[in-house]
Amino acid sequence: MIKGFKEFILRGNVIDLAVAVVIGGAFTAIVNAVVASIINPIVALFFNADEAGNFGPVVYGIYGQPVTFPLGDLLTAVISFFAVALVVYFAFVMPMNAYKARRAAKNPVAEEAAQASEAELLAEIRDLLQQQRRA
Repeated sequence: MIKGFKEFILRGNVIDLAVAVVIGGAFTAIVNAVVASIINPIVALFFNADEAGNFGPVVYGIYGQPVTFPLGDLLTAVISFFAVALVVYFAFVMPMNAYKARRAAKNPVAEEAAQASEAELLAEIRDLLQQQRRA
């Protein structure tokens, strides 16, 4: 049971995933700060924000009050996701793939012997049976 757990933990994919989650979580604060201080003001130049700072389409409710659909929050989340994904890819996935490619080039896997066809296997069995009958 412990051996299986050890093999599971030491797999490259599990380690890669753990690093990506930790770094992605830490990097989220930076991305959110960039979006809040740079992207949101740029978008606010083109859209009229309400008192709460939300911008998006305004629909008037049945009692006449304006309701703003906060598309800014959605835009912020989408930009944050793509920024984190971009950094994780370029900072971790690409270098790990390059490392694995270099490691594979240094230690080439021996090519597996070509598997015999069904007819060849049947011929070998026939020959072995004939040899056994003669002996």
